[in-house]
Amino acid sequence: MQVLLSGTAGGTGRPEPGCRCASCVSCSGPSAGRRRPFGVVVDGRVPFLFADVPAGYLAWGGGLGLSGPDGGTLLCVPPGREPPADLPDRLDLVLIDLLDRPERLGRLRRTHPETVAVAVGLDHRIRSEAELDRRLRLWGALAVPDGTVLRTSAPGAGGGAGSGGRRALLLGGSRSGKSAEAELRLAAEPYVTYVATGPSGAGDGEWAARVRAHRERRPAHWDTVETTDLAAAVSGATMPLLVDGLGTWLAAVFDEHGAWEGDREPVLRRCDELVAAWRQAPRPVVAVSDEVGMGVVPATASGRAFRDALGRLNERLAAESEYVALVVAGRVLEL
Repeated sequence: MQVLLSGTAGGTGRPEPGCRCASCVSCSGPSAGRRRPFGVVVDGRVPFLFADVPAGYLAWGGGLGLSGPDGGTLLCVPPGREPPADLPDRLDLVLIDLLDRPERLGRLRRTHPETVAVAVGLDHRIRSEAELDRRLRLWGALAVPDGTVLRTSAPGAGGGAGSGGRRALLLGGSRSGKSAEAELRLAAEPYVTYVATGPSGAGDGEWAARVRAHRERRPAHWDTVETTDLAAAVSGATMPLLVDGLGTWLAAVFDEHGAWEGDREPVLRRCDELVAAWRQAPRPVVAVSDEVGMGVVPATASGRAFRDALGRLNERLAAESEYVALVVAGRVLEL
């Protein structure tokens, strides 16, 4: 099938008429990412939605999917819609809104890993074309100009997302957006294990609320492991890992070994084990850690010992990572 994308933006185009947000202003020039409202036509005569199609075509998935006479298959998942449950065995091309919930592509890839994904609904939810390109590279998806013609049998960027290397370390301060960035990096992976290293929050309402917010934001199809045996989790991984985070892990290790006021050699050995596992990680791993070197000097000896231990651990893991970034106010600064 031949698929014409007459527009790739949201319902009112990009920039949105009269909108003065940073995203719309950034694409106000004649060649700065302007896009028309989403529209698709198949073989010059079949518009979306696919509720009423000519002989030889088959609509499925509540009008979101179309199979052509040549056997090619196309799925459109515009803003506000979910992929249908009744997907065919073959799925060549998916046009999908990824700006709100990219994990929908991850779920889709569980059953159709080679599907070519093209992003649509591209509007002012993304702050710039550069940020769009960065995210789509992570998700293994494409953005194409308005007026692009695709074919359902054409090769493309299917097969899963990429996290920028086998090992990625994301540093940042409190509420910097580092955890959200880590989740975004793996959002389009079909299988992810989330390694939670902190306490559950029992007896601490404020901490429990933080844990609950992380759980609710996390894709529902991800697996979760709560452990402080982080070296074993990394070395035994069978799917991509997201470790959140190293600061809470190190605090738990201090607790386990009574190292706040006592012997800290066991803590150093645990850090050595983690670095060794990180160096030989069998699957992609993204870890979140606190950047502790920019705040005030802790008032206690135990606080200074923790700061120093985490700083050294960050430095050692960064040296063994293909990708390291500092997240500040939700912006990613590659190091």
